[in-house]
Amino acid sequence: MSLPSSVKYLVIGAGIHGLSSAWHLAKEQSAAGETPDVLVIDKTGVGAGASGIACGVVRNNYYQPAMSELMAANVEVWEQDPAAFSYHPVGYVALGAERQVSDLTEVHERQQNIGYPSQLIVGEREVRDYMLGMFPDWRAQGVHVCLHEQKGGFANNMASLQGLAGKATAAGARLMDGVRVTGFEFDGSGAVTTVHTDQGDIQAEQVIVGVGPWVEEIWTMLGLPNRLDVRTPEGEVHRDQNMWTYWYLQEGEIDVDPKLLSLEDGSMPPVLHVDSDAPLYDDERTLITDEFWGNYFKQDLHGVQGGAAPVVVGETFQVDPYPTASVQEGFADMWCASLSHCMKRFEGKRATYKNIRSGGVGCFTVDSFPVFDYMLPNVYVIADSNHGYKMIGVGREVARVVTGGHSSLLSPFRYERFATGDLHPVSNSPYPWS
Repeated sequence: MSLPSSVKYLVIGAGIHGLSSAWHLAKEQSAAGETPDVLVIDKTGVGAGASGIACGVVRNNYYQPAMSELMAANVEVWEQDPAAFSYHPVGYVALGAERQVSDLTEVHERQQNIGYPSQLIVGEREVRDYMLGMFPDWRAQGVHVCLHEQKGGFANNMASLQGLAGKATAAGARLMDGVRVTGFEFDGSGAVTTVHTDQGDIQAEQVIVGVGPWVEEIWTMLGLPNRLDVRTPEGEVHRDQNMWTYWYLQEGEIDVDPKLLSLEDGSMPPVLHVDSDAPLYDDERTLITDEFWGNYFKQDLHGVQGGAAPVVVGETFQVDPYPTASVQEGFADMWCASLSHCMKRFEGKRATYKNIRSGGVGCFTVDSFPVFDYMLPNVYVIADSNHGYKMIGVGREVARVVTGGHSSLLSPFRYERFATGDLHPVSNSPYPWS
């Protein structure tokens, strides 16, 4: 297929957001009696970036009301076709230290208010008994609260993206690989008239940007500011802040029979996330850390996979080619020790750790929450701040907005919040996305 000279909807990026946006845009056009005119371009191909190596966890453990409501809508989309999306609705269990009891209690209350099913257990003994009911060798210390989401789970990254690409093309969208954006032309109003690529120019009525960690590159091409003033909810203004910060995502895998993490009846367990302030030791009783730590892990195709808190790498980062391994020295020791801390079955498994192409680098906004907004008159930017893969339904909401509708789910993530102080609350989690 040759590059067309013009298109109504040009989507840049063939990850979770670009493919979902294209799928829903094509469906919106068909529903309106129009022939779909949607083109997705990607400089490499489907899932070549962050979406293709995402851990794949789908959860609604968000302290922020707007994030919780948006994630409930995303889970609805995952549940539409679990087979096509390679989605496993096994649920999600978040366990926290005593300092997190109030946070997870609030999260649970919000989930109940929006009809998202979950169970809250509070108290160190009560949490231990609850977890022993699932895992007889459970032994985690320093855990005082458990939020068990009955919905959510995880999806297999590339399989889900191929399924999503299939839905987009079946709906009438076109996909072109190996097309790199090199610049833009604008009219007097600031709208984009022409998108320059290394394969030729495209005139587009509407442009949707969903490029994951490459957002800073496209953002700069569009002439948007990489530094800004941020007003807090209290009215204080922080001047000249970096719009973007890059973090290495710390993830890995142990090469074991995946069923090592099965429940007693042999079924697939929920995704597990543990935050603890108990001292963490390896199997030889060497202290790994006596500071607040966290992990997450799940049964995967070829073993047990998961990660820990990411590590900041700076304000700019070269993400082309995309990093294939990004863990810092000591991560494997910490993560394997944390698995053993949680369950006896993981004792002695440090030797089975392997570096896999997982995690990579994430591009976080100035407040670590997404920006979903029109940044120019006809350019809608999806800057997911590394919340992205689980948010398969954002494309549905973007399609509604781009075709002239409104999304109350995306409105809280508009860019102007930085100037107005309408920021999202922050929890006591050690993770920057919380």
